[in-house]
Amino acid sequence: MERTEAARTRQSDEDRRSWFERFVETAYQWVSRAPFFFICLAIVAAWLVSVPLWADLKSWQVAIHTVASVIALLLLALLENSGRRADEAAQEKLNVIAEALSDLMESRASEDASLQASVQRLREAVGLEARH
Repeated sequence: MERTEAARTRQSDEDRRSWFERFVETAYQWVSRAPFFFICLAIVAAWLVSVPLWADLKSWQVAIHTVASVIALLLLALLENSGRRADEAAQEKLNVIAEALSDLMESRASEDASLQASVQRLREAVGLEARH
């Protein structure tokens, strides 16, 4: 069976992912699991019990706020990148399905003239994604 253009593109895109994209995928897989949550929980617990070690309570609070802010910023960037790529992949799948459906509808348009207008509307709708 011959592979479709979309399948060939998908496989070649996977091979051409940058080191950052591979890192984002690995990080996403890691932070979306329970061990990461428990590591964060352990950091908070260690911070809570460390209060007697700090001379100034304000410095103690600034320490956790700084750590939390840095981690949150990095995670936001990584997870947004991962979400964007997931959205792009889903859109590509929808476009391929719509193109296949329009081809099928066009092949049946000779039997039902009303399908030709539907084919045109579907193809224009898929073309909207490319223009935006």
